[in-house]
Amino acid sequence: MNQKTHRLSIIRKIIRSEYISSQEELIARLEANGVQITQSTLSRDLKFMHVAKIPHKEKGYIYVLPNNTRSDLNISTNITDNITDIAFSGNLCVITTKPGYANAIAGHIDNKCIPEVLGTVAGDNTILLIMCEGFDMDSLIEQLFMLFPSLRSLYHRERTTPR
Repeated sequence: MNQKTHRLSIIRKIIRSEYISSQEELIARLEANGVQITQSTLSRDLKFMHVAKIPHKEKGYIYVLPNNTRSDLNISTNITDNITDIAFSGNLCVITTKPGYANAIAGHIDNKCIPEVLGTVAGDNTILLIMCEGFDMDSLIEQLFMLFPSLRSLYHRERTTPR
C-alpha cells in the first residue's frame, strides 16, 4: 500500500470512529497513528475524499465522509429537521434552514443524485436548488419529500416564492 493510500485509509478510520472538529485535531490523531502530515496536505486529502463538515450538538461541527451511514451522530436533532422553509420560482427552488445547516443539507441532496436536480448552491442558511430542464416542480418536490419527510409540513403548493 503506498503512502497516500495508507494515509487516506487512516483518515477514513479516524473520521468514522471519532468526532473530529478541526484539521488540527485530525493532524494530532494522525500523528498518534504514526502518520506525519502537513495542514496543506491534509486539506488536499479532505477535498479529494469529499469530506464535509456537519453541525454537531456538542462539538460545533464535525467531519463526515460522503454517504456516512453512522446512525449515532449526535447532531442537533435530525439534520433535516432544521429546514425551515421551501419555495419555488420557475426552475429554482429555495430551501431555507436554521443557521449553519444549509451546506450539510445541500450535500445530502447532491449525494443522492436526484435526476431532477442540476445542482445546488448553499450559503449559511439558504440553499438554491436548480432543476434540470424537462422536470417539473411536482416531480422534484416528491423526491425531496422522500429524502426529507419533514418538508411536507412546510410546503404549500399555492406559494411559489420564498417568505
